[in-house]
Amino acid sequence: MIIPDSTTLADYLLNKTANLIETMFVYPERMKANLESTHGLVFSGQLLLDLVESGISREDAYRLVQSHAMRAWKENLNFHELILNDADIRARVPKAKIEQAFDLKRQLKNIDKIFARVFPTKVVAAKRGATARKKVAKRKK
Repeated sequence: MIIPDSTTLADYLLNKTANLIETMFVYPERMKANLESTHGLVFSGQLLLDLVESGISREDAYRLVQSHAMRAWKENLNFHELILNDADIRARVPKAKIEQAFDLKRQLKNIDKIFARVFPTKVVAAKRGATARKKVAKRKK
């Protein structure tokens, strides 16, 4: 009895999730404003990885990132500026490497590949539609 009930529940959840995604409204300007409202805190994970990659122990990197992240959060400060003004971090990591950690384009560089993997039929359909529109446009010329 548990297997049929589980598959019925899984089917229901998948249908609800698919409906949610298909009917979702996306507001890019609002998304950007939400990211900016964190004052750079969304990049703390990438910064941690980059600090470790630069030779700082994971424990030290975590301590440095966490202390600045908490201060930025509690005092409504810019996390990016706190990191850039930390002499200990700047002595160990070049400014260019720090800037790279705060680059949104770096975080989104594989977004098209991810969407193609998650929504393969929609991407293929969109490409076919674009190709068809181009062919029609050429015929009209």
